[in-house]
Amino acid sequence: MPRFTDIAQLEAEGRPFVLCTVTASHGSTPQKPGSRLVVLADGGLRGTIGGGAIEKQVVDAALALLGDAQAETRTLETHLTHDLGMCCGGKMTVFLQKHGAPASLFVFGAGHVAKELAALAHHVGFHVTVVDERAEWLNVERFPNATRRLEPPDVVAKALTGGPHVSCCVSTHDHPLDQACVEALARTPLAYLGVIGSERKALRFRQRMEAAGFSRDEVARFESPMGIDIDALTPAEIAVSIVARLISVRRKKT
Repeated sequence: MPRFTDIAQLEAEGRPFVLCTVTASHGSTPQKPGSRLVVLADGGLRGTIGGGAIEKQVVDAALALLGDAQAETRTLETHLTHDLGMCCGGKMTVFLQKHGAPASLFVFGAGHVAKELAALAHHVGFHVTVVDERAEWLNVERFPNATRRLEPPDVVAKALTGGPHVSCCVSTHDHPLDQACVEALARTPLAYLGVIGSERKALRFRQRMEAAGFSRDEVARFESPMGIDIDALTPAEIAVSIVARLISVRRKKT
């Protein structure tokens, strides 16, 4: 049976999995209530709920649950003989709960908006990483709940592998550096890519990208101005508008 410390470690590593727990059993069954099985996204298993046909049924259901963007849980009620042809003759109920990879947010730049953005994004459940090469701006006092990377933002942007749970917000202190980050990220798979600034700034960025040979789809990848239009003015208000957009993307409503 997987230990709770093992489950916590998987969550800390951001590895998607489904926790399958026997919640009820009647008659002769291979496992009793409380037995647990962890099914990883790559098909790896931790623990068991009895093996055989019942375990295969649960593993298949867990992998399907991981592939379903809308569902978070599922309950399987199975008669081992009638449904699976097992000789046990009993019934089992198994509750499946998905534990997805946490949503990650990379903030390029450690300015005033970034400070508010990192705090609010952390508060609503994002794992936040802030990237800046200015030590006086990127410190624990300003970003107590974020991973801090004291490196050139464009260098980190070029090396980022991205993924369906990764969002990026570009808000450095320098327009050419913003442009370099955007161009580095335009071909990276991301849930969201946004750049702080005006519509005029965004237009210039897109024109330069087109001139540099980026495709129409790549040029259209980033959102600028970032966030939902709420007439935000202060750094805190701008952060609210951006996080609202990130939440809508995370909930797949856009």
